[in-house]
Amino acid sequence: MPARDYAPVILEGRPKQDDEILATRPPPDAATLPGGGGSEVIMELLQRFKVRDVMNRQVACVARAAPLREAQRVMRENRVSGVPVAENGRLYGIVSVNDIINALDGGWIDDPCETRMATSLVVLEAGMPLAYALRYFNNYTYGRFPVLDADRRLVGVISQRDVMRALLLELTVEVRKLERKVSDRQLERPSDKYLHREYAVIRNDLSNAGKAANEIRQILKDKKVDRALARRVAVAAYELEINICIHSHGGVLTFILADDKIIVQAKDRGPGIADTEWACRDGTSTANDWIRSMGFGAGMGLSNSKRVSDAFEIQSEVGKFTRVICAFDRLVPREKIEKAGSAGT
Repeated sequence: MPARDYAPVILEGRPKQDDEILATRPPPDAATLPGGGGSEVIMELLQRFKVRDVMNRQVACVARAAPLREAQRVMRENRVSGVPVAENGRLYGIVSVNDIINALDGGWIDDPCETRMATSLVVLEAGMPLAYALRYFNNYTYGRFPVLDADRRLVGVISQRDVMRALLLELTVEVRKLERKVSDRQLERPSDKYLHREYAVIRNDLSNAGKAANEIRQILKDKKVDRALARRVAVAAYELEINICIHSHGGVLTFILADDKIIVQAKDRGPGIADTEWACRDGTSTANDWIRSMGFGAGMGLSNSKRVSDAFEIQSEVGKFTRVICAFDRLVPREKIEKAGSAGT
């Protein structure tokens, strides 16, 4: 059999057969939701998220020489309706469930995938805004699509379920923000010395980074908290808020003001920290060049938070979460202890 050119042919948006996938070029009205509507919150999420943020990076693939029976097994075990044919990151084609059905009916289920796969492929790009992807999901009938990076290498697969899961998580955060506006007054005890606030922190939302810390600083001022103590609390709140924004998939900053203590807690979703001791050292950071170019990611967030706190605790599980708790003593502020100690020497 003569050699075939396996380079994917990128089509530009016209509907094709079931074993083909999505187009990279956005349609003219891709910025609108299917049906021409949708809330501003959903639109903001769709524009802010990229395909790479929600895609599944664990891609089940088969080699060109693998029999169609192997592709059938991979689909069954992973509960998918199509499997990419790829080697060393290069995408050569797609085998769909329709191909498997035809192979079973025609008696060529043991033929190599490369002889039956679809090679004219339409793909999503990793850097494409999620709004574009959702528009194509609406225009086509496919359930999942391969994703290529800028070097045209296969880096993931995105499904409608992946999109909905990401949107639901972020919408849950937005709903909590709205609920807190209603419930904040109810959280204050009659003594007016107890307060519990939670602030949603959105991934890479640098335009709003620091707003929660500023509100906490104002609360401390209004409650006439010791000025030096309030300054330390505000520093910890700011550092933890920025950390959630630039290093995680989003999370919640919690602020508790009680009679005897103040607590600032940061809880995020993934990617977690493998070595928390290393992460708390000055200057250690995993921020990318884009984050650094924005003036963040100097590697002082956790170390500063620990330095200003009376008690500091960090827990993390790689791929799941990181939780940091900074506690402050209101009864005996640290500044008075330090001053008393220096006076006695």
